[in-house]
Amino acid sequence: MKLGLFPPVFKGRLHDARTATSVGRWLGVAFAVCFVTGLVSHFMQHPPGWLADRVPSRPVWGYRLTQGLHVASGIAAIPLLTAKLWTVYPRLYEWPLVRSVKHALERLSVGVLVAGAVFELATGLLNTAQWYPWPFSFVPVHYAVAWLVIGALLLHVAVKAPEIKAHWGRRSPGTLALPSQDGPDRRSLLAAVGAAVGAVTLTTVGQSFTPLKDFLLFAPRHPDKGPQALPVNRTADAAGVGRITAVEYRLVVAGPHQYTLTLDELRALPQYEVELPIACVEGWSKSARWTGVRVRDLLDRAGAPEHARVRVVSLQSRGGYRVSEMGPEHARDPLTLLALRLNGEELDPDHGYPARLIAPDRPGVLQTKWVGRLEVPA
Repeated sequence: MKLGLFPPVFKGRLHDARTATSVGRWLGVAFAVCFVTGLVSHFMQHPPGWLADRVPSRPVWGYRLTQGLHVASGIAAIPLLTAKLWTVYPRLYEWPLVRSVKHALERLSVGVLVAGAVFELATGLLNTAQWYPWPFSFVPVHYAVAWLVIGALLLHVAVKAPEIKAHWGRRSPGTLALPSQDGPDRRSLLAAVGAAVGAVTLTTVGQSFTPLKDFLLFAPRHPDKGPQALPVNRTADAAGVGRITAVEYRLVVAGPHQYTLTLDELRALPQYEVELPIACVEGWSKSARWTGVRVRDLLDRAGAPEHARVRVVSLQSRGGYRVSEMGPEHARDPLTLLALRLNGEELDPDHGYPARLIAPDRPGVLQTKWVGRLEVPA
């Protein structure tokens, strides 16, 4: 950039449409994957009325896959967005600021897009570490801004479509005007960006794709670290539960024929063992062996209708997910358990002792721990 002039004159190479388009293709894919998988996560946690009874319980690894992709694509987008901004930042100094309606729309979409994208990636990254240095609720704001970003992105692509088309392919007519000597530098830049994306992915994705767990350097969770070799997001002390003794524990199953069970009575019921992953919204996941009573057997004993939804109420005294709801797809799935044991051992208090919910294809925040009540609404 040449100083002392207004507007500034940039002399740097590779701040061109060809480079911006090349990086933009990768960034667009990352944003698309992150947005779609984010919608899946949001609707599974907060299903609208028409979907509440239709949230699927299969495949059992579905949420593990989609949420793992969501966090991985979001992290990969960080170096991609940085490279994209580097290629286009000289355009911030274009003069006049607005030359036409089209140019004004372009500037507006870019401003909203950049601000929203930086916000989404920054807050999403901090969410994986469960650090919330802001006064607002993360989930609804993150969800709302995601739609804003996608809207701005679509507007930006529409406005820039002719330029994108001209520089999309290697032999596109628009590339002929670019200096041929920039080719090697452009390839080197793209290779460096690709290496950065590969590095941040390799050193974080092992928290959900466990074959790569030995390469974890920067992920806030390791899938093997925690009580009973399974991570914990919320401890019993943090939830205000403390130690619940077997003598004082009672499970209430509220339905047409309400009844109460002690822990010994739960243990005396037919026990089933299933292997299911627990997958958290922060991106980590791991499969484990869970042993307990099938929820559908408890509901049948209470006379619950086949199509009934179920409220699962925790004994924890505080927390946004103290109560969760299950539609019939999950409640009646034979793999859905009120688990009493983990990997052959009695549940650790931090994993929900005396009893916790475990169900296939369900977000970890909805796998309620320290379950005290199962309720079938009248």
